[in-house]
Amino acid sequence: MTWTRTYEEDEPQRVNRWLAQSGVCSRREAEGLIEAGLVSIDGEVVADLGRKISRGQCLTLADRASNALASQITAIINKPVGFVSAQPEPGQTPAARLLTRKTLVGGGAQIPTPTTSLAPLGRLDLDSRGLLILSEDGVLAKAVIGPESLVDKEYQVRVEGRITSERLNLLRHGLQLDGRVLKPAKVSFLSDQTLKFVLVEGRNRQIRRMCELVGLRVIDLLRVRIGPIFLGDLPEGRWRGMTDEERVSLIAAAGTQVSSTKMT
Repeated sequence: MTWTRTYEEDEPQRVNRWLAQSGVCSRREAEGLIEAGLVSIDGEVVADLGRKISRGQCLTLADRASNALASQITAIINKPVGFVSAQPEPGQTPAARLLTRKTLVGGGAQIPTPTTSLAPLGRLDLDSRGLLILSEDGVLAKAVIGPESLVDKEYQVRVEGRITSERLNLLRHGLQLDGRVLKPAKVSFLSDQTLKFVLVEGRNRQIRRMCELVGLRVIDLLRVRIGPIFLGDLPEGRWRGMTDEERVSLIAAAGTQVSSTKMT
């Protein structure tokens, strides 16, 4: 499954940087591929980590490199309450335990092994539920949770307490957590005691703590969207693999340069 592409920018660029900007792999992964002799330009193996590619030159990844990158797992889960997103404390169950063949919706996704390292792209608390993305894709992780990411996340939050316009305005802007002013949030009334939150940051237990600051208590928190990825009708406790199209759209939503060209 050879990956090849012609460089079309006017200014030369380092190979590892271009591969990362193109959404192929992270810079560190690109350096590993170069060190393994799996990257070539116009048929010549790249031996220098600082090598630049110029306009009109063709970069090729060896089959072994393309296969390794294509096999990276990214799972979309409907996480139930009671599972933790990442490393569990004693007695807790990680959400990665849900990634079995029995709980898979649809086909085509690889099943993680006990040694697969999957990072949460935006954590969900033990007591929260809904859309969770677990991935071993470094480029995707930087796009979704990197410090410059523009990916927003949407939640449906049921609260106890009186919902007033004053409280909604404070939730939208003006609160501080840990001595830092929060970025503006989109908060609106949905129905009954349920609010919609749209955030572009993810501090520890942020929504719960925001609500506490204005006298509301969260009794249910459901994440329904991360950027262009929706929870949809995925059953609770089940998962599916992320498609190539979804990966490209999610990286694009982060404001990161990416090409829609696939490995073929």
